[in-house]
Amino acid sequence: MDWFAIEITVLTEAAEAVEFALNELDALGTEINNLGRLPTATLTVAGYFNDPPDDDALAATLAGALEIYGFSGDAVTRVERRAVANQDWLAEWKKHWKPTETDRFVIAPTWETVADTGRIVIRIEPSMAFGTGTHETTRLCLRAVERLYRPEMSFLDVGTGTGILAIAAAKIKAKGRSPESEVLSPESDAKENTEDSRLKTQDSRLKPRPSITGCDTDADSIAIAKENADTNDTPEIELFVGSIDARTAVFDFVCANLTADVILPILPLLVEKSKRFLVLSGILREQETWVTDALRGLGIADCAIAADGEWISVTIEKL
Repeated sequence: MDWFAIEITVLTEAAEAVEFALNELDALGTEINNLGRLPTATLTVAGYFNDPPDDDALAATLAGALEIYGFSGDAVTRVERRAVANQDWLAEWKKHWKPTETDRFVIAPTWETVADTGRIVIRIEPSMAFGTGTHETTRLCLRAVERLYRPEMSFLDVGTGTGILAIAAAKIKAKGRSPESEVLSPESDAKENTEDSRLKTQDSRLKPRPSITGCDTDADSIAIAKENADTNDTPEIELFVGSIDARTAVFDFVCANLTADVILPILPLLVEKSKRFLVLSGILREQETWVTDALRGLGIADCAIAADGEWISVTIEKL
């Protein structure tokens, strides 16, 4: 069986918008090919499909994505369709996606061998869902999770994609201690009183188990997230098709890695349903004031901004 590739040549700075559009069209995989030109020139973004979208759907989705990212249709210089042998594109995609490291995590595809660096390993099979750990917005959220999340906290990932952020929280929870305490020396751990350890274990069993939940409006993403949760031995993660609404419970830690235009309409709910921390990403640098102004309108003036490339995250801590 042949697959089909849609190759789109675009201005370098608009490549992520095209990749976003291809994922919205349910591409089975995407890759960005560097044509060896100057950084201000062009790149070719390829999306792979077993049932490619028609021209009208492609044009509409591409135009919408470019608008979200602040580009016009002139950013695209070429669109081409071609058939690709199944083994060819899959092998190429796997060859180009390598493990990504943060301070506490290494995110790796299921087929890749990972060296033991002491980091927590998260295995991801992305398929059609967003969130392989390579995108700046995912990295920004992961950094916030590894820095701020504690095992005793409940956690909600809005727009979970592959489930990577919920899995990260579950992995920290499984460690049973905060990221800072994980760097204690083995000698320090060995000195812990055995009787105290037994009492702590018994006490923890009496406490309600913290909830780790992920939601996404895309059913395919939830199916992929469930597979990834099983792969990472984190079956306790609750996943459902849908989004945050008035019925949603309050969570200690809420992540929403979406886009600014999706975040803004639900921002009051995100603020209401987060008890300790709210992390927002999928926001371009030039969209920062959109979000911070909206937060001020909700009575929140203090927030922390982190940046990675042209993307930012906004973190709100409630004291």
